Amino acid sequence: MEDSRIIELFNDRSESAISSLAKKYGALCRRTAENILKNTQDAEECVNDAYLSVWNTIPPQNPNPLVAYLCRIVKNLALTKYRNKTAKKRNSYYDVPLSELEECIPAADSTERECDVRELTREINNFLLGLDKENRMMFMRRYWYNDTVKYIAKTMGITPNAASARLLRVRENLREYLDKKGVRI
Repeated sequence: MEDSRIIELFNDRSESAISSLAKKYGALCRRTAENILKNTQDAEECVNDAYLSVWNTIPPQNPNPLVAYLCRIVKNLALTKYRNKTAKKRNSYYDVPLSELEECIPAADSTERECDVRELTREINNFLLGLDKENRMMFMRRYWYNDTVKYIAKTMGITPNAASARLLRVRENLREYLDKKGVRI
């Protein structure tokens, strides 16, 4: 079913809207949440909460693309649950991909930096648009969907070492790009 039709079902408050959404994007949502939480039950809870959130926000929202809107909700819910569960723990699974990006992207630890989030987001999006499709997919899989380097390598038909090297080059290019654009780290 087309995304526009699913959104129409939400706008009409049809009970089939959520089942249509789950049928089309349920597997992606579960994998996204499980990659962060490493727990099937917690992931299912996040996905169900995301469906409820979509139900509560459409209308008035009219997201385009729907998949990005849904995945953002799933990821935010999973990260919140993850932070709550690991608040006093260090060196957890999700810290690894985030630490890889620390040299490129500043932490939002002050009000001044919070004001720069929109600019940073715009510049990262521009950088990603300039990448070839494979590098962009690798970057998104690693740093948005939190896929492992091993999984990324397998899906792209390359070795884990090759995937790591490509991700390292992309991060280095991102750091240089942000520096040229005046985004201070």
